Amino acid sequence: MPAPSADPGPSSTPAVSSQLERRFGLLSATALNMSNMMGVGPFLTIPLLFTAMGGPQAMLGWVVALLITIPDSMVWSELGAALPGSGGSYVYLREGFGPRSWGRVISFLFIWQFVLSGPLEIASGYIGFKNYLGYLWPSMTRGEEAAVVAALGVGVVALLYRRIHSIAKLTLALWAGSLLTVASILVTGAIHFDPKIAFDFPAHAFEMKSSFWGSLGAAGAIGIYDYLGYYDICFLGDEVRDPGRTIPRSIFLSLLAVALIYVGVNLSIIGVIPWQEFVPANTHPKVAQFVASSLMERVYGRGVAGVFTVLVLWTTLASVFALLLGYSRIPYAAAMDGGFFSIFSRIHPSRRFPHVSLLVVGGVAIGCALLPLDDVINWLITLRILVLFIGQIVALTLLRRLRPDLPRPYRMPWYPLPSFLALFGWLFLFFTSGITALVVSAGTLGAGLMAYVFWSRPGISPRRGDEPTSSDSP
Repeated sequence: MPAPSADPGPSSTPAVSSQLERRFGLLSATALNMSNMMGVGPFLTIPLLFTAMGGPQAMLGWVVALLITIPDSMVWSELGAALPGSGGSYVYLREGFGPRSWGRVISFLFIWQFVLSGPLEIASGYIGFKNYLGYLWPSMTRGEEAAVVAALGVGVVALLYRRIHSIAKLTLALWAGSLLTVASILVTGAIHFDPKIAFDFPAHAFEMKSSFWGSLGAAGAIGIYDYLGYYDICFLGDEVRDPGRTIPRSIFLSLLAVALIYVGVNLSIIGVIPWQEFVPANTHPKVAQFVASSLMERVYGRGVAGVFTVLVLWTTLASVFALLLGYSRIPYAAAMDGGFFSIFSRIHPSRRFPHVSLLVVGGVAIGCALLPLDDVINWLITLRILVLFIGQIVALTLLRRLRPDLPRPYRMPWYPLPSFLALFGWLFLFFTSGITALVVSAGTLGAGLMAYVFWSRPGISPRRGDEPTSSDSP
């Protein structure tokens, strides 16, 4: 691999000279983030969360996740406000580490890993959709499950095969359905909540043994999965109005709102259904597979539960729609900037969206949906920690030192304390993720380095400025 220069070089403009329309304001940006976060996640992962720690103490996993995501959201907000551009993290890593030096390598590795980790996250939504559809279609076979996943994946791509103006409106419609789904759970839980059921802790639940910390790390990873998406608008920076204000505000609003909603959803379910009925998740497949529908059936009967299940399916559709919308822009932005394989830079000639990137990310997501859910969640979190989350913390630090002149509409308060807190949290999750996830992470990173060696050969990797659509180059 060619050794990059130690000199980071001067910073440049965000990745792509915008050919995209700025249609996302604060409301639609917050809706995009929340639709991403509020998919099938809590309805699907509560059994996995409680299995990780064996009781209601598993709610500490969401606390750990908040202790990581709150300071990390400050990292995203400062970077997103200072460097708004399609591709989000690709821009931040490239500019932070230097577009003429290590930034070229790190940003390539981010895209390489994201081509797998992004579809893994989308695939978890497809798995959730298939699981809850099983409540309405209990005789569904494995072949039919695969067909459902494929049809859903193709359908979401079809919904996104259009101009961004109509997508912003569609995002709001899907978000409204998500809020209705959550509201029905919260109202049911408030009426029928039983604290004796909800807080039935097992003996020795809080003994601080080594196994406790490993279980807490596993629960924290599931909590992080449920919060993923608070930064989704960063990936569409070229399509946001007044990004210096809109991006930070939408991040904090969506994270605060969803954190409160998740606590309510969690308590609503375990306050009616004893946690022992779905823990371990793999020995109670029916309740664990669609625990929220089981709650509504227990309270109102199967007819109402069926209607509610349709709302869950709508919420899941909103989530995977928001995910694929944002994630399809990332390889596109990198390719437009000369930082990834050029085929991803192609824009639909009439509808003006990155159709090749959309098709690739959407297709890989369909394949990933054939994996077990717990592996999907664990792998996608672990894959992102080193290059993305920790890489961005380092990039922010470098930008503070090397580019003090960079306009910063939002500045992290109490810097650098939040960066240190986020760094510690990500390292804790990484080293408690398990040997399989660590091997997958290391293998993907190694394959990415080999791909970079091939891609960076003369005549294969364009430099920024080689293409007429790129910004000026190092």
